[in-house]
Amino acid sequence: MSAVAVVRPLVGRFIPEEGAGRLAALAGFAILGTLVLWVSAKVSVPFWPVPMNLQTMAVAGLAALYGSRLGALTVALYIAEGAAGLPVFTGTPQQGIGIAYLMGPTGGYLLGMPLAAWLIGWLAERGFARSVLSLFAAMLAGDVIVFALGLAWLGSVIGWDKPVLAYGLYPFLLGDLVKLALAACIVTAVGRLVRR
Repeated sequence: MSAVAVVRPLVGRFIPEEGAGRLAALAGFAILGTLVLWVSAKVSVPFWPVPMNLQTMAVAGLAALYGSRLGALTVALYIAEGAAGLPVFTGTPQQGIGIAYLMGPTGGYLLGMPLAAWLIGWLAERGFARSVLSLFAAMLAGDVIVFALGLAWLGSVIGWDKPVLAYGLYPFLLGDLVKLALAACIVTAVGRLVRR
């Protein structure tokens, strides 16, 4: 059995190895990441019942840059901010805030994002971020998690007698493929610049 080398996440180059500086850098990157996620949630194209926005692109990009642990923790912090009542999600505060929003039709998609971030970051740490195509594949794997949990939740909320796939999957497939391809290109380019 051969061991797979773990690659340090790109932001790891800017984080001290130990001490208070490490904690401050980790906290700073996590807060910066939640701001990116907040902005990505507000850039949206209206669909019913789940709006299409840039969040999957932001989650995938952050996870590839941050790695599995910091990526997943950043997305979890973002969700905690929204659960606490900050209007960081798409459609907030108009469509509700806090836990009530998480219980709505988008709750499953949001709850799938930290898992997707962990998987994308884990794959990036194992070399998937070295090429656009392999990083795109890693991001696509993460997106499958988001859609699987999102659709399961959506069906539970609106009822399985409704066309759940038509509401929560089909309208977003092409858009997500484009967003993930763009994220893979951006992260790969940033990686090359940082390594120089």
